[in-house]
Amino acid sequence: MQSFLTSERAGGILAHISSLPGPYGIGDIGSSSFSFIDFLHRAGQKYWQILPTVPTSLFFDSSPYMSSSAFAGSPLLISPDNLVQWGLLKKSDTQDTDQFSPHLTDYRQVDSFKRKLLERCYKAFSFDRDSHFRQFVDRTPWLKDYGLFMCLKEIQDNKPWNDWPDRLARRDPAAITAVEKKYSDRIRYYFFEQYVFFRQWAALRKYGTEKGIRIIGDIPIYVALDSADVWAHQEIFEIDPDSLKPLRVSGVPPDYFSETGQLWGNPLYRWNSVDAATAEALVSWWIRRFKAMFDLVDVARVDHFRGFEAYWAVPAEEETALNGTWERGPGSMFFEKIYRHLGELKIIAEDLGEISAEVIKLRNKLGFPGMKVLHFAFDGNPSNPFLPHNYISPNCVVYTGTHDNDTTLGWFLSSQVGESQRAEVKRFANREMHDNSPIHQDLVYLALSSTASLAVIPLQDLLGFGSDCRMNIPGVAEGNWRWRCPAEFLTDELADDIKELTLRFGRG
Repeated sequence: MQSFLTSERAGGILAHISSLPGPYGIGDIGSSSFSFIDFLHRAGQKYWQILPTVPTSLFFDSSPYMSSSAFAGSPLLISPDNLVQWGLLKKSDTQDTDQFSPHLTDYRQVDSFKRKLLERCYKAFSFDRDSHFRQFVDRTPWLKDYGLFMCLKEIQDNKPWNDWPDRLARRDPAAITAVEKKYSDRIRYYFFEQYVFFRQWAALRKYGTEKGIRIIGDIPIYVALDSADVWAHQEIFEIDPDSLKPLRVSGVPPDYFSETGQLWGNPLYRWNSVDAATAEALVSWWIRRFKAMFDLVDVARVDHFRGFEAYWAVPAEEETALNGTWERGPGSMFFEKIYRHLGELKIIAEDLGEISAEVIKLRNKLGFPGMKVLHFAFDGNPSNPFLPHNYISPNCVVYTGTHDNDTTLGWFLSSQVGESQRAEVKRFANREMHDNSPIHQDLVYLALSSTASLAVIPLQDLLGFGSDCRMNIPGVAEGNWRWRCPAEFLTDELADDIKELTLRFGRG
């Protein structure tokens, strides 16, 4: 299959929506994102890469990779300014912003602030006059389960669904009908939240298209156990039918990030079920998931792509990921089924970590561009596949680092990088060891000058920020996902500098 990148050379910036400037403690899909699209356009970029836009949980440190839904949008990303424009809020309702930092997101503060505003909007909203709301509810197949799930989480004091009363946990039809009847207003509130998110997103997507900016979204391969997806589709996950607990969970063996591997804890899919109905239900769920994703974005980065070839399965009782086993994934036949329903999709395969020849073969057969991360390139091996001169094909996306890496400046100065490795980095940048040139600029230069069709640079590296601006530390449970970029750093001068370098290497 042919890659969507073809012969085009392009540039992009990686910055999650939550990291954008704005007065409400978190970037949002209103003016924060519109202004950033303007910045991207002035900087000569063609792509904007973001992290998942799904709801987050304080229990999971507000990680966008552990969500209550693989389909829903995060209410924290909803723009209060747009709600004022729609007449659902007064400007005075949005004035209490002194509590918020322009540098970091305090998710507990933001959650409380946004929920109060949305509850107020819900009471002010005229459901009888807005026919678009009913149309949204009717054409959104996952919405009913999501609204039910979120309502039941409230009723059950936020306990995981598999600790709910048995009839609710097992979705007994009579019990569900009773909840729908008794709590119809509360369920409709969660419908309303999603209606607002997707209405605002549609305007943002349209603006990006008009400016020539394509959005790269992110699909985590796994979903959280305590999610509407697992509760509503228990048959497609490795869930014990008696205890309703996972039998085996997700993770990866020891790698660059952890000596004991990473134990993610998500329930695994029943990829190898011999039951035809289960297999069909699993593929149907993924078809709906991909369709929902591409209704939002132009390109999707599939996180942990290797799991489609083989996945690491860890018994649920294990405390680390060491004692797992490799199991066969669904392979190319899975994507062929997806394509038969949706057509060919623009996908970037996240192919980092322990990658086998079989994973590379699958990626190449499907024509998906893989990822090249410069932080992984300088180990003294002249054949290292992440070194720019070793890119066999331009069908790849090069990054200085990703959201899971330290910033380039932080990485270069850290204890992870020894003196010999620093010297090697400098040599590949054609610098002397004691040259004081900014290392982030050197790696940006290497990425943009490479043969990779697409170069995506984290915003922190374009700004030369250090480790305090890192987005995520894999394996660390707290303190992630909080970095924000104050507005004063996104200057016209920076955009012009980025554009000049982008054009210099034919990426305009």
